[in-house]
Amino acid sequence: MNNKIGVLRLSGLTPKQEKFAQEVASGQSLADAYRAAFSVRPSTKPESIWQAASKLMANPKVSPRVDELRQVAAQNAVLTLEGHLDDLKALRDAAVSSGQLSAAISAEIARGKAAGVHVERSAVTVTTKELPASVDDFC
Repeated sequence: MNNKIGVLRLSGLTPKQEKFAQEVASGQSLADAYRAAFSVRPSTKPESIWQAASKLMANPKVSPRVDELRQVAAQNAVLTLEGHLDDLKALRDAAVSSGQLSAAISAEIARGKAAGVHVERSAVTVTTKELPASVDDFC
């Protein structure tokens, strides 16, 4: 069985509903996702598209599918971050092994930034001085 057909059968969505769900889950607006999934005439009023897209998103089969697709995307993002952190750790370890402490420190700082542990902060100090009342007093 074709995998795409299997997904549609399991979710109970039509191909157009599945396309709409995928577009929404990928970050498209509801209206843009509707335009991508359905044949929309250029003369169709934006209000009509918004209403149809909103109604489709409220469908009890479509909304959970969007949530499911978003969860998969979030899990993939976490795996990507884990892989990135592992790669930076390997680079750090290789730098330590070869005695390149500066490179090891840089890799460790990069790991901290990627994980959100190391945050660069800056402070701005503003000093004010009262100005003279006239230009003559200024000179």
